[in-house]
Order: sequence, then C-alpha cells, then structure tokens
Amino acid sequence: MKNPLQELLSKGLVIFDGAIGTEIYRRNFFVNASYEQLNITRPDVISDIHKKYIESGAEVITTNTFNANARRLGKFGIADQTVAINAAGVAVAREAADGKALIAGSAGPVGEPESPADTRTRTELLKQQISGLTDSDFILFESIRTVLDLEAAAEAISFYAPKPYVLSFAADLHASANGCDGGLEACLPLLEKIIDGDYPPTAIGLNCGNGPEATLAELEFLAQKIKLPIIVQPNAGAPRNVDGRMLYMTSDEYFSTYARRYVQLGAAAIGGCCGITPEHIRELVRSVKPLADAEKRQAVTVVTEEEELLPLIDLEKRSKLGAKLAAKKFITTVEITPPRGFDLAKTIAGARLCAEAGVDAVNLPDGPRASARITPLVAALFIEREAGIETIPHCCCRDKSLIGLQAELLGYAGAGIRNLLFITGDPPKLGNYPASTGVFDIDSVGLTQMQYNMNRGFDIGHEKLNAQTGVVIGVGADPNAVDFARECDRVRAKVAAGADFLITQPVFDPEVLFRFMDAIADTNIPVIAGVWPLTSYRNAQFMHDEVPGVTVPDAIMKRMAAAPDRDAQRAEGIAIARESLAAIRDRVAGVQVSAPFGNVNLALEVIR
Repeated sequence: MKNPLQELLSKGLVIFDGAIGTEIYRRNFFVNASYEQLNITRPDVISDIHKKYIESGAEVITTNTFNANARRLGKFGIADQTVAINAAGVAVAREAADGKALIAGSAGPVGEPESPADTRTRTELLKQQISGLTDSDFILFESIRTVLDLEAAAEAISFYAPKPYVLSFAADLHASANGCDGGLEACLPLLEKIIDGDYPPTAIGLNCGNGPEATLAELEFLAQKIKLPIIVQPNAGAPRNVDGRMLYMTSDEYFSTYARRYVQLGAAAIGGCCGITPEHIRELVRSVKPLADAEKRQAVTVVTEEEELLPLIDLEKRSKLGAKLAAKKFITTVEITPPRGFDLAKTIAGARLCAEAGVDAVNLPDGPRASARITPLVAALFIEREAGIETIPHCCCRDKSLIGLQAELLGYAGAGIRNLLFITGDPPKLGNYPASTGVFDIDSVGLTQMQYNMNRGFDIGHEKLNAQTGVVIGVGADPNAVDFARECDRVRAKVAAGADFLITQPVFDPEVLFRFMDAIADTNIPVIAGVWPLTSYRNAQFMHDEVPGVTVPDAIMKRMAAAPDRDAQRAEGIAIARESLAAIRDRVAGVQVSAPFGNVNLALEVIR
C-alpha cells in the first residue's frame, strides 16, 4: 500500500495542524453536544477550520473524529452513527484539503465503560471506528496514555494492514492512569515490540501532554529509545503563576521557540494539540520550517573529477590566523558586533585597541539575533585596512540565496579577507523585523562545503573560477546543545565539509566544554572557546534565558546576584571570565572573548 506520510516525512520537516476542539468552541459551539457529529450536521464549520490550517501552511490535517467511537458517541445517543460520522469527517477534510494536505484519520482513547453492561473491548470499539476512516491517508491514534490503550490500537489496526498508522502518546514519562500501567516509560516495552513486529507504525507521536516545555523532556527521552520518525504536537499547557497573575505562556513565539528545539532533537514533524491555533501554525511555518529544511538538505558538492580540482593552499599560507593554527600556537580573538548604522569609527577604534594588545583577530558577527546591521564584509575591509588586524567575519545562511551567498564569498575573496566563520543564523523572529522571511537555502554545513569547493577552484554551479580562494574556514558549535549527540554529529559533518577551526558559543562551565571536546576528539579540529565577561546580574539573566545555545550555571548566577552594585557585578563578571580562561587554556587552541555592548576594554581585561 502506498504510504504518503512516509514519502512526505522523507522530504523535510512536516507541519501538522493544531487543535480542532478549541476552534469549534471558539465558534460558539458548547460542550453539551457532540463535536464529532458536526461532521454531518455542520460540515461547513469543520471545513472552515481545516481550511484555516491549510492557509496557515499545514501539510497534514486531522479529521474531527477524536471522540468518534461508539462508547463516547453513545453518551449523546448517536452510537449508531459511528461509521457515518467518521466517514463524514474524512470526506469533509478531503474536500477542504483539495489535494494540498494529507488527511490523518484521528482516533482517540475509547474511554472506560459507564456500566458493567458495557462489555465492548477497546479493540472492538477502535476497529469499528477505523472502518469509517479507511479513506484517510493514515490512521492517527492520539493521546495514548496506558499500555491497554496502546495494545488496543495495535490490535485494531492489524485488521486493516497494511494501512499506514501513527501511535501518538499523551503521557508523562512516569504517569499512572486508570489503575493500570501508564506513562510513556511503561508503554515502551510494548511499543518496541510493535515496532519490531510485522506491521510497524510509520511514525511515533507525542501530543497534548503538559505544554511545549514538558513535551521537550518527553521528546528527549523518546528520541533516545526509538529510531522511527517522531511527530510532536504539544498543547498550549496550563496557565503559570507569574507574580500573582495566571498567564498562558504559549504565544506564537513561545510555541515556535520550543518547536525549534524539537527540530534540534530530531523531530520529523511538528503541529499542535489543544489550544494551538492556526496563528501558531502560521508562525511555525514562517520561522521554523525554512531553517529545519535547510539543515536536512544535502551539502553543496562538486561533481568534477578529483584530478580537476586544484590542491588546497597550505593553511599557514592563507592568513596569519591560519599560520598560528598550523603552528598550534594559542590564538586570541575578540568579538565586536558591527553597528546598526553605518558609522564604523567606534568599531575601528575598538579593533585598534585589540591590535595594540596583541590580539590575533577580530570576530564580526553577521546580524546576531536577526538584527539589521552593516554587513561584516564592509566592516572587515575597513578594520583590516585602518586598524591593521585580521578579521573573522561571520557569514550567515539566513538572509541570502545560494547565488547571493556565492557572490558574498567572492566579495570576501576580492577584498582580501582570508578568514570566515560560517553559521546557519538565528530565525528572523528573534530580531526587530519578525515579518522578514528567512531564506535558508542551505545551512552552515552546505556553506562550509561551498567555500571549500571555491578553495579548490570551483563555484556552486561546478564552473571553474578564474582563481581559487584561500580562505581559512571556521564553523560554530554549541557545547550546551539540547541534543548533544546531534550537535557532535553536525561538527563531524562540518569537518568533513572542509572546516579548519571551530569557535564555540560562550561557555561558562569548563566541564561542559571538556565533555564536548572529548566527544568530538576524533575530528582533530582546533577548538577556539567562546568566553563572555558578564557585565551585570541582569546581563547574566539575559544570556541564560534569551540567547540560544548559552547556559549560565546557577553557581555563577548566585555569584553575580551577590555582588552589591553594578560596578561590583562587572568586576565579578570579569573575574569569572578570567577563571574560565585559566581553566580551559591548556585544552583549547585559543579563545574568543566577546566585547559586551561594544566594550572592547572589558574583553581585553579578560585576555590580559
């Protein structure tokens, strides 16, 4: 049997829809009636909900049949309509999709019998419901909480083999429900048996639960246990008490922020459950899907024969930085963020201070946190010409197409800039221009490969350049990554693509850095460690809460909080950075010290 879900999952991140019940309630249908019966009595309402999700970018829509089994429908006196309601749910979804999305036939838990006279088994009830969902593209068993629910779903679907299906869990890791074994951990042995059997599911899901944050831990657990694609559909969660106010935290941005973390943990598809609206899905499509798809695309490659490629220019001949890397001498760099305007006087002055202090190079971020700043190419050109110090401009995938990226790399080569750091980039939603569209034709792995190809004399179209480039290729890494194994694998991919050195995100715990370096020791890539001198307790809070890839340990937060005033906090931040540098110096190839808020003297105090 054709498996359209499997085909779709193979192409990149798949976007599911959000809640249906929430949207029905928002349209003034109250809970004293069967929402599933609306498939027959008000198909226009259900169709409109499906269309809103499709307009938002959903690639899979779920039928309005979650509670459409005979036991739950019986509470409304319509159990005899079970098959018709399910079939109508598929028909309404199919008409609304109009070929633009797959149809998931939803089947939730059947519930407990209301009286001893009800002897129908879970399997019988699900089997009957599925008979009305057979025209869907696949069956989605949602909100599985117990071993009994999981067993019933597996037994019921076996009557319709080889119909594609997904088993989706809505359970805490260690929960117990209805007096029987419950929770994801308790269900795992049976789930593994089903996956290894003759009729495995296409994917495994996590839906509902306790909101986006709690779902992150469940995904981390599940991703370590199974190898099938994982679909993540959290609900909006419960309100949180914030200074006496009960606030619902799941805004569009909050949801998409966690969605990005799901992608980092390997989620193959993301959508939403109770409380997640078309607006949430629209933001997910805009800010997360392009980045996720870029990371799944293959790196740029050269199809010419190896003998046609030019030999690489020796590392020590490419730049002063390359010479120090080749000689294994300790490297010092300072990161200075280019200005939002075009006046480079302060930036150049800071670079001169670095040159006078004997710093090897100035790092120049490319639109950090999706900010609109002067291009690092121009900043690098002026700094190298007027301050007499090498630069390491960052080159970001977010804002440019493949052609635009190649033009930029050629620009750096023509300007004589010989060190570059390649990053994927923060999504636009993090900056002051959230409506901007991220391009993400490729990610940092592909961009590294592109520059390596140009170092061998060929461009992205496999055309020979009139001269090969001689760039020292740098890449970034996050030792604090949520999915540590994935981050290590990406470092290996970057090294295989041609990276010469690596710069980490700021690390405040040396042991975290050492663990990371041990894990990637097989790559032999020189590691330049990121160090950030905290300027205040508030700055520490911002770094911990708002900057992706940065974790400030509780012990450091307490040290910063204990300092009585801003001057004392700044001094404590410098002391912490110096301690970090002393602890890591013998293990790393160099250090990159950031200049917070453009204050180069703070960075130099750490290095001195």
